[in-house]
Amino acid sequence: MKIKDIQIGLISVPLKKPFKTALRTVDSIEDIVVKITTDTGHVGYGEAAPTAVITGDTLGSIRAAIEGYIKPQLLDQKIENLEEISKKIDKALIGNGSAKAAVDIAIYDLFGQYLNAPLYKVLGGYRNEIISDLTISVNSPEEMARDSMEAVNLGYRTLKIKVGLGAEIDLERIKAIREAVGYEVDLRLDANQGWKPKEAVRLIRTMEDKGYNIELIEQPVFAKDIEGLKYVTDNVHTPILADEAVFSPRDAMEIIQNRAADLVNIKLMKTGGIHNALRIISVAEMYDVECMIGCMLESKLSVSAAVHLAAAKSIITKIDLDGPLLCKEDPFEGGPSFRDSVITLSEGPGLGFKSIGNMKLLGKEGSLFL
Repeated sequence: MKIKDIQIGLISVPLKKPFKTALRTVDSIEDIVVKITTDTGHVGYGEAAPTAVITGDTLGSIRAAIEGYIKPQLLDQKIENLEEISKKIDKALIGNGSAKAAVDIAIYDLFGQYLNAPLYKVLGGYRNEIISDLTISVNSPEEMARDSMEAVNLGYRTLKIKVGLGAEIDLERIKAIREAVGYEVDLRLDANQGWKPKEAVRLIRTMEDKGYNIELIEQPVFAKDIEGLKYVTDNVHTPILADEAVFSPRDAMEIIQNRAADLVNIKLMKTGGIHNALRIISVAEMYDVECMIGCMLESKLSVSAAVHLAAAKSIITKIDLDGPLLCKEDPFEGGPSFRDSVITLSEGPGLGFKSIGNMKLLGKEGSLFL
């Protein structure tokens, strides 16, 4: 099974409601899709999310990285030579994690097809069903409380609450949500680097004193401030999760060895795909540090790759893969089944997709063709 062509496409999926964090507001998913065709007629798909404020990737840079640097390295490569292909993707250019992830995901999709097995079984096969949280965008306390109750009424028992836009109102947000949903629902907070270290400690201690029972705090401080992250971790009881601070296995090693956080968050757009995510998992397993797996604003396509990885590995204990659940429509046939918080793996080979709709392939001159 040899790679014969790599095509680039665009996919647009509207969201049910605007997605708001301390870093950005988004109304729809606008992502790059990769389609890899082999000499045997097999097709693998991958997706790249342009998250400039986190990864530095844009639609233009993703396309340029794939077409100009990654694609020339991979044509005529055998899919079964997975390690060699992964090295070529890594070495094609520095950074550009989302572009690498899209190609990597498509390669792993094909690798599963080559072995005629669902990818989660190829990677470890730990389970075939996982439970995700649901993200509550940062808004007024009253709106966030309403959104949280709506999620609970749909059956969600773990919510990820976006904060980081104003310390005092963040406390009001959590108070309002706790009063609305009660204490049978787990709350995870994601500050998206929105607090200063001492401010984070004060806020978290206040929430602890008030008995809000927060499961974890995700990336409370600036990603590069490892000392600040460790200061927060050392001075609160609530577990701290490193997210934007962890892009690579080296980052994970630094965080874990310095005990700068209690857990690490894996996102394929940060790691450059499954290959490096597996290396981060190996680091976490050495130190017995639990992992969360999350996603950017991605469609079901790339989120499904993260689902397969989560289902494969027992060290991944927390699931934040709600991207498809935030979308108004599902243009994909096949793949995992998303039924509110419950995600069930399909038994189809690779990622298990049968077809992808709403994708426009980009020609060399930028023209669109189907």
